[in-house]
Amino acid sequence: MENGKCLRICHLYYDILNLYGDNGNIRTMEKRLNWRGIGSEVTRLSFGPLDPPAEYDIIFIGGGQDFEQELLVKDLHTYKADWLKREIEKGTVILAICGGYQMLGQYYEAADGTRVDFLGGIDIYTTASDKRMIGNFIYTYTGEDGESFQIVGFENHNGQTWLGDGVKPLGRIVKGYGNNGEDGTEGARYKNVFATYSHGPLLPKNARLADELLGIAYRRRYQEKLPPLEHEMEDAALSDITKQLLS
Repeated sequence: MENGKCLRICHLYYDILNLYGDNGNIRTMEKRLNWRGIGSEVTRLSFGPLDPPAEYDIIFIGGGQDFEQELLVKDLHTYKADWLKREIEKGTVILAICGGYQMLGQYYEAADGTRVDFLGGIDIYTTASDKRMIGNFIYTYTGEDGESFQIVGFENHNGQTWLGDGVKPLGRIVKGYGNNGEDGTEGARYKNVFATYSHGPLLPKNARLADELLGIAYRRRYQEKLPPLEHEMEDAALSDITKQLLS
């Protein structure tokens, strides 16, 4: 690219966790960087060891079904756990969707009491609900600059996620279920982890949030602000969707 700058993006478990076009989140980040004259290098990782683990600016983990999560647990603990925990604690930007969100937490407890231990990278846990939480939803997010804006997405989960110490909700529900359908929260924010139930995919629908993640990653790498990019058209589309969902 013209300025020689580039962000390195890791798409973790790209071939397994990709429900509802979650790969669109990667494409959106690539495109919004390209429009700014900034390069992107996307590495796609699946099963197996990291030898050696590379340095990334952004790690993306998509959503998957329950049985897919179970397939990944052994690989997660054997090859990825120490690396992911280090990345979380040092402030690498991580976007995790639905099943990827749950996997960053402590565990998932099924209706029969069976427990699957996950990464334990952030203090959350998930329990099975007898109610399917599905549909388009809206939540309010407050950005790094203190400005609040609405995010739209599509949720489909029967896991109820609960936040522990040091973990803040990513947003507050305007319409829909969110984390558990009870406390009005959606997603989780810990350091630079952005975790949410928003499929759809998330970032093409929400340009401001895409730039928020890119901006944090860019500032960490280059110690300067991400160059601005017009998003009036995206905001207009988001406003129209929001009005339709609330009507």
